[in-house]
This record gives sequence, structure tokens and C-alpha cells, in this order.
Amino acid sequence: MKRFFENVNVVDEENGFSIHLDGRPVKTPARNGLILPTLQLAQKIAAEWENQGEEINPTTMPMNALAQGALDQVVNERQRIVGRISAFADSDMLYFRGDENQPDLAAHQAKHWDPLLDWSRSRFDVSFKLVQGIMHESQSEDTIARLSAVVDSQDNFTLAAMLSLSGLTGSLIATLALVEKACDPTLIWELSNLEELWQEQQWGSDELSQAKRDSREVEYRAAVKFLQLSRT
Repeated sequence: MKRFFENVNVVDEENGFSIHLDGRPVKTPARNGLILPTLQLAQKIAAEWENQGEEINPTTMPMNALAQGALDQVVNERQRIVGRISAFADSDMLYFRGDENQPDLAAHQAKHWDPLLDWSRSRFDVSFKLVQGIMHESQSEDTIARLSAVVDSQDNFTLAAMLSLSGLTGSLIATLALVEKACDPTLIWELSNLEELWQEQQWGSDELSQAKRDSREVEYRAAVKFLQLSRT
């Protein structure tokens, strides 16, 4: 789509902040008003619109896309989104450890992942079953229920960020640590890629894998920034 506007402005509305293009408010794909909860987020999304060239490229507007997801997808399908995020309560990456043939990896995982699980145990009063290898073992109903309730308590913009973050990290615990500002985002990204990075240390890096990780990190950083700005 060709750029069809000259001026981008943030407008203070009664229920939030909107983006106007040549005086006309931006709408979501579902024709909802793009009403943002904070001025900081509105300014960031306005900058994405302003920085478009002669052609509008949606892939360069991750904040706008996440806001659209919050207003269209989460609002209309909230319980389905909560369910998708909460599913990681039973399959969190942090539960799965190297098996008896990988004692060094298991020790490395324990050293770096256990502090995050310890934080979650204390913060949410839950317990975890750790699994050696990749065979699934269900967590307790109480743990799943408690973590699911925490997810369900979040606002729609936070859920939009969490949907992206849980998918990118493979971890609800890590995502909740980001929501609660309990851990540095850079450390969370390293922890979510710990096994892959460990394998590279053992056997060398792969250019394709590195490129995929770099691409995912761009998405991750955008979702983290969206989370931070929507809750400022």
C-alpha cells in the first residue's frame, strides 16, 4: 500500500490516546478505534507510522501490530488467548532438563533456570515437576490453575504482549517474570535460548540458526517494549 498521509499526530481521547493520519483516526483491521492506554505507547506507534516511506510496510510496525492484536483479537477472543498462554503452565521450557546422557547440560540448566523457578514458586505459591528428557509429564492441577488465574488477571494489552512472549520464549514463567519486572529482559532472552547456545558452545554455531534466533530476538524486543510502554 502506498503512503496516503502526510502528518501523524497523537490525540488525547477520553479513554486513552489515538493516532491520527492527516486528522483521521487510525482504525484496526476490524474497524475498531486504535485507542492506546498510555501516551508513551501512542508516541511509539505514531513514530512507526511517521517512519513509513512511499510504501507502507507492516513488518516495520510491530507495536502497531501488537496493539491491533490487543484490540481485535484479545478483546473478541479473550478466553482463547488466555488458554493459549496458560497452556505453557503445563509445558514450560524450564521444566525439561537434559537426561542421564547429558549431565553437563542438566547441570547448566539447573544453575541458570532454577532461580527463575524458585522466584515463581515463592511469588505464585506453586510447585513444579521437572522432567529429564523430552517426555511430557503433567504439572499439578493446582499449579496450572494458579498460573492460569494470573494470566487471566492481566489486561488486554498485557495479554497481547504475553501471547507473543510466551511463544518466543517457550516459557510462561519467563513471561510472567517480564510482566512483573522480576528479571532483566536480556537475561530472559539468554535463558530462553540456553540449550541452543550451550549446544553451539559444544559443537560450533550455525549461520542459519543464528539468523533465525536474531529474527526472533527482534520480535522479542518489540514485544518487551510494547509490554513496558503499555503499562507505564
